[in-house]
Amino acid sequence: MKIVFLETDTLGDDVDLNIFDEFGEVIKYNKSEPDKNAERAKDADILIVNKVPMNERTLKEAINLKLICITGTGTNIVDFPYTNERNIAVANVKGYSTQSVVQHTFALFFYLYEKLAFYDDFVKSGDYVKSDIFSRFDPKFNELHGKTWGIIGLGEIGKNVANIASTFGCQVQYYSTSGKNIDNTVKQVDFDTLLSSSDIVSIHAPLNERTENLIDASALKKMKSSAILLNLGRGPIVNEEDLADALDNGEIAAAGLDVIKVEPMAADNPLLRIKDSTKLLITPHIAWATIEARQRCVKEVHENVKAFLNQEARNIVKQ
Repeated sequence: MKIVFLETDTLGDDVDLNIFDEFGEVIKYNKSEPDKNAERAKDADILIVNKVPMNERTLKEAINLKLICITGTGTNIVDFPYTNERNIAVANVKGYSTQSVVQHTFALFFYLYEKLAFYDDFVKSGDYVKSDIFSRFDPKFNELHGKTWGIIGLGEIGKNVANIASTFGCQVQYYSTSGKNIDNTVKQVDFDTLLSSSDIVSIHAPLNERTENLIDASALKKMKSSAILLNLGRGPIVNEEDLADALDNGEIAAAGLDVIKVEPMAADNPLLRIKDSTKLLITPHIAWATIEARQRCVKEVHENVKAFLNQEARNIVKQ
């Protein structure tokens, strides 16, 4: 049995991949190289990947390939008609990063909501030393208690965000992009109502034909001028040019993003022109990446491989 990792850098260098040695020969490549991926995959029985496209170009010479393990939940890298035709199984991992993403959602929120970038700079610049008063009342910020938190996508992450927002005293409501996630413990509203009545809108939805470009100029104009937008879903859900314009024009107060359309960030991304850190905070797709979450991810992939070799269909994706 030959297992090939095509991009171990996407897991970090502090997780134990030696647990896979029990299955046979393990080959590890630290990063994807598009002109070499097909050659590297050629002799694999099992491929472990994150972002490398799993299509004919990559896999046509991998005649022994039986299983593709994705070190994440999304499966948009897979050409399923091709893998199905080849009878190649695909397994993903679920739930490994829920607490990590929920935690980061609130980290982004409070950084923006309490204007922490401004106050941190106020102290470190030396201005607080020169102050004639013990506190500072400008810029102003509010309590979260009593505000309305709107959630787009009420899966496991969205439900956990809802629970914590409720603990802070928020009125929580959600919009289901699929129409399938019905939760009677949280108020369900239509899209326009969520946008117009929420003080915070957080996105925890997958990327698909219903969600791509969901937050565009029209949607942003429906939001409160005091609202904060958080995207912990997928970058293309938010139109970045429209968001940059909305922030420039004061149509919304601020945005916190952990995902963007092109990752790593393209040099011409319109959001780069927003230099005010009280208006915009972007983190480089790290919400999922606590040490604990990455360790769980690797263990889940290990369990998927073990189950497959035991002819058990664990986390096999059917499309």
